[in-house]
Amino acid sequence: MPESNRGQSYLPAENGARADELAHFDRITSRRHFLATVGKGAALAGLGVFGAGPSCSEGPVQPATNGIDPTVIGLPKPDMIVHSQHPFNGEFPPHLLAADVTPTARHFVRNNGSIPERALRRDAQGWHLTVDGEVRNQRAFSLDDLHSLPQVTLKVVLECAGNGRSAFAPTVGGTQWIRGAVACSEWTGVRLRDVLQAAEVTEKAVYLANYGEDDPPFSRGIPIEKAMDEHTLIALKMNGEPLPAAHGFPARLLVPGWIGSSMQKWLNRIWVRDTVHDSDKMTGYSYRVPAYPVEPGEPPPEADMVIATSWIVKSLIAAPQANATVQVGVPLSASGHAWAGERNVAKVLVSTDLGIQWQEAELTPPANKYAWYGWSAELTFASKGYYEIWARAFDDAGNAQPFRQPWNPKGYLGNVIHRVPVVVSA
Repeated sequence: MPESNRGQSYLPAENGARADELAHFDRITSRRHFLATVGKGAALAGLGVFGAGPSCSEGPVQPATNGIDPTVIGLPKPDMIVHSQHPFNGEFPPHLLAADVTPTARHFVRNNGSIPERALRRDAQGWHLTVDGEVRNQRAFSLDDLHSLPQVTLKVVLECAGNGRSAFAPTVGGTQWIRGAVACSEWTGVRLRDVLQAAEVTEKAVYLANYGEDDPPFSRGIPIEKAMDEHTLIALKMNGEPLPAAHGFPARLLVPGWIGSSMQKWLNRIWVRDTVHDSDKMTGYSYRVPAYPVEPGEPPPEADMVIATSWIVKSLIAAPQANATVQVGVPLSASGHAWAGERNVAKVLVSTDLGIQWQEAELTPPANKYAWYGWSAELTFASKGYYEIWARAFDDAGNAQPFRQPWNPKGYLGNVIHRVPVVVSA
């Protein structure tokens, strides 16, 4: 039975606001605005995805690979929306993310600098992971050392902190991710706590400062409590294969439920600290969000910013594809995924009348904690015309996706409802 939500519909009749101005919408309604927002190359790629232009920019966008054939490292991936060449950043449209386990070929790529030489050449000779700082037994773990520890395999949602940034208004700087900088692949590795226990972490340990082989290293950290969680891994494999170069070869952190930047790629050092890590990617406005709601376009003082940690409740419509055509009275299967960081997804509601009436979707449990949930709903349309399918997820604490994206200075943790247009014919 549909669930009424008249009081929460974000399209009040008295103002007649255009829906695409208020929520993240899978249709490009203003080519000029889109081009101005994401830049010509990425915009052309994105317009192709939505049926409004070529599928890629004027020529193939290739990452900087230090003279190595880019096809060897698999970039750019087929059908990828490429936002930048150097550093290489790309995502996929939602309809290509329908799989319960995201194939490596459909996993987004987020880089802040060049892919390290070792990763490009896939040469682990001489690599080691140093664990130092607040430990009694400083260690340098080889890859063989890590492989000798108990191996754990988990399916985990990995999502860039800026996924959905293009929905922020006023526009904020940074890569204008649409919705596809998220994936749920299968990862295999060792528990981070096993490595830390081998190094004999002291009682003074508060935070980890993590470093990779990228130059300069993009260093962020996590609290010792999260580091010791049984689900936090040093990943060595992705979907059953050694990590690809773009995804952190030979080892990366996997911090389930948290933003992607906490999951250090090309990991080679863990500095155990007695204070919160204070690199430039942990302070100021970098990977930090306001401690309270702010007026759009009005950044709060730096002192009122807090570290972004876990993701919040969110959903994705993988089917139907934007602008699909369906016939009157013929059932349409809508489906997608939902996730909620450290919390559980309680339900997903679906609407076809701009949020006036809602029906509860069938929810499929995740494969394991921190994997995404599946959802599905059978929809029918009684008359022809233009419609939108909306999906709204709720977590087990009662939090729900907003109808309009709350603003923050860097465009982090975007979780506005997902909307997909369809055309119903007689």
